[in-house]
Amino acid sequence: MSKDKPETSAADFFPERKSLKAFRDAAADCKGCDLWERGTQTVFGEGARRAEVVFVGEQPGNEEDLSGKPFVGPAGRLLDDALVEVGIDRTQTFQMGTARQAPHSQKTKRPRDYRLSSLARG
Repeated sequence: MSKDKPETSAADFFPERKSLKAFRDAAADCKGCDLWERGTQTVFGEGARRAEVVFVGEQPGNEEDLSGKPFVGPAGRLLDDALVEVGIDRTQTFQMGTARQAPHSQKTKRPRDYRLSSLARG
């Protein structure tokens, strides 16, 4: 970090109350590293709160970044096909990534007009 920036870490944003909502809110507000400056939004985990099966991906891709949901891109479609094949209902699982936002800037990977139309969709 530069000398004019105070050093922070994710621990500074760790919620006092340990609940899924508290962690989701903390992840959205966290500025403990520079990931908050990249991508368009936080991609937090989703699914059954008391799931017996948890899928952990590496990091959000372009489609996850735009939607704010994990496993909606190519890997998510592959996961969906595999779950159908083995008879697991995705809604009974929890899906998440190891990073809340992609370590690379998704914004620089899209043409400008695509970014604007994506943001307009909400």
